[in-house]
Amino acid sequence: MVSKVEQPTDGIDQLISESGDYITDVVKENLKLIRHTKGFSLDKLANRCGVSRAMLSQIEQGKSVPTISVLWKIANGLNVPFSELLKEKNQDGIHILKVENSKVLYSNSKVFASRALFPFLGNRKTEFYELILKPGGHEVAEPHKTGTTENLVVVSGKLRLRVGEKVVELEPKDSVFFKADVSHEYSNPTDQETLMYLVMDYTDEIG
Repeated sequence: MVSKVEQPTDGIDQLISESGDYITDVVKENLKLIRHTKGFSLDKLANRCGVSRAMLSQIEQGKSVPTISVLWKIANGLNVPFSELLKEKNQDGIHILKVENSKVLYSNSKVFASRALFPFLGNRKTEFYELILKPGGHEVAEPHKTGTTENLVVVSGKLRLRVGEKVVELEPKDSVFFKADVSHEYSNPTDQETLMYLVMDYTDEIG
């Protein structure tokens, strides 16, 4: 039986958690394809990404909905952009991303939600996300691949961002650009939800 994404609360309700089953189906197919293409066994990938062999097997069988942090670890282990694991079949022409069809990923604690605002149509160097951090929420992001940068703007609420040893505070309409190939953390120090938009750029060649 496929694990369901838990129903989040507050404004994250608007992000349509029913996308969990869709994400599970897409990820399992892409993970198997990429892993086999690169010639990685489950054991080898587990060693490269720090995700257990059992968890990788569950994801490939569609028995588990991966969290944001798990997908990042797998993408880093495979040395592919995050979006490659959520890639859809190619379509021609204009792409409308209706909110009811949103692909939303959550942290283990469900305090952090990430909604993709771009079509997953293959290898791309730039990705665009809507992020929501619950009141008092905290999310730790492991270093991304060398050369990866993030450009983030706060729409509402406040954000405390730690990049390496540096900490900055952002309020509505503030933006920040930083190298994301080091450990970084997002924290919401208030009792209100924080809404942000993020552009992630992979500046190095990814193969």
